Amino acid sequence: MQPLLQVENLVKSYAAGRFTNTTPAFAALDGVSLSIQPQSTLALVGESGSGKSTLAFCVACLEVPTSGSIWFEGANIAVLEEKQRRKVRPRIQLVFQDPANSLNPRWTALEIVGEPLLVQRQFTQQERTDKVFALFERVALPLKIAERKPDELSGGQKQRLAIARALALEPKLLVLDEALSALDCSVQAQISNLLVELQNSLGLTYLFITHDFAMASHLADQIAVMHRGRIVECGPAADILRAPSHEATRSLLAATPRFLDPPGALVNG
Repeated sequence: MQPLLQVENLVKSYAAGRFTNTTPAFAALDGVSLSIQPQSTLALVGESGSGKSTLAFCVACLEVPTSGSIWFEGANIAVLEEKQRRKVRPRIQLVFQDPANSLNPRWTALEIVGEPLLVQRQFTQQERTDKVFALFERVALPLKIAERKPDELSGGQKQRLAIARALALEPKLLVLDEALSALDCSVQAQISNLLVELQNSLGLTYLFITHDFAMASHLADQIAVMHRGRIVECGPAADILRAPSHEATRSLLAATPRFLDPPGALVNG
């Protein structure tokens, strides 16, 4: 089976002097390669500053890599012109860490989820409303929140709203950039279970970016560990957890406050 996403030797560098005249050239991504099979989850685990979010932005066509390839559905999206990239973006959607910062505070929940459909100009107002309500039900949001604004919602409801918006254009790939880390443990468990259900029912593929090995092992088929802009090890989740080969992986595992017992079951500690 062909991977849905295949990243090959991806480099993203920022030129010297981007911030000050003395700033040296910086490679946020230094030859990153990974692949994700359709309808599976790859967890990209790494400490802050390791390059995870830069990779997310490159995959989602929001950053242009310096070199390398990003193959998505058979096309190298890393070399596309902006007009072509706009056509790809609906099929690759990002869900961010803090929904409060990614949701327009002046819009209602109905407007937020309906915005991608409005931009496409393919639906009547009633059709958009019907689709938004269907998305609310899919992510287990009560319809009564439709006229509420984000600051009237709980943290879990905000993240469900962000997921509903990401699903509006029926993407193939969701890039979840620390999408659970701002939530408390009980809400994390609820949202992670929702993600599993959505993957099973919609056939979604996930790039799940996190620093939390416990959550990665709960959701992921494969784990890739990122350190200083490079993938230092990658393989089946159970193998990485059982026998980590790189010091960066062992350090991250040692710092994980929650872990698995037995493997595959998330435990709160």
